[in-house]
Amino acid sequence: MDRRQFSKITAVSLAAPPALVAAQERLVEGKHYVAVSPRQPTLDPKQVEVLEFFAYGCEHCHAFEPTIDAWQKKLPADVRFRRIPVAFRAGPMVVHQQLFFAIEALGLVEQLHGKVFTALHVERRRLDRPEDLADFAAKNGVDRARFVGALNSFSVATKVKQATLLATGYKFQGTPSIGVNGRWLTSGSMAGSNEKSLAVAEHLIGLEKKGA
Repeated sequence: MDRRQFSKITAVSLAAPPALVAAQERLVEGKHYVAVSPRQPTLDPKQVEVLEFFAYGCEHCHAFEPTIDAWQKKLPADVRFRRIPVAFRAGPMVVHQQLFFAIEALGLVEQLHGKVFTALHVERRRLDRPEDLADFAAKNGVDRARFVGALNSFSVATKVKQATLLATGYKFQGTPSIGVNGRWLTSGSMAGSNEKSLAVAEHLIGLEKKGA
C-alpha cells in the first residue's frame, strides 16, 4: 500500500523458492535492498529480527500472506519474526493496527490473522469501526467482552505507537516490506517480486549472522 495510494508492488511470484532465487541472482545493496539509517531498535540483540510491514487493506499483503507465513515458520530459532501493521493515514488503517495487536495480545494470530484478510478481500466485509471488529471476533468464536477489553487496552495503544515509530524509522514506501535487524530494508519492488524479497531477506539474515 503506497503512502499516496494502494501499493503497485508486484504481486507474489511463486516461480522459484527463495534460496534458488538468491542463487540465480547476485544481490546488490542499493538495488535489491537498502541500508536503514539510523539503525532501528530490535527486541533482542541475541536474535536476528525480521519484520513484515503490512496493512490489512493491502491486497498485495493478502496475496503474500500464505507465502510469508509458510516461510517464517521455517526460520531458525535465532531469527525472530514479527508482523508490524502500519497506517499511512488516520481512519481504518489505524483501526486495523489495533485489531492486529488485540488478536496478538489474545494469542489468536494463528487463528485469526488470515481470516481478517479473507473478511476484507474475499467476503468484502467492512472492518472500519471498533464495533465491526467486535462483531468479527465474536463471529470467529472470541468472547466479545474479552476482545473489546484487549482492543481498548493501554498495551495495544502503546504497540500501535511503537509500530508507527518503527515504520517511520524504516522509511519504506509501500507494503509489504521486510525489515531485517533494524539495519536493512527490502520489498517486492526492490527485489523484483514479493517472493524474491524473501530471498533477499535470507541474504540479509546471513549478513547479520556473520556480523557484516
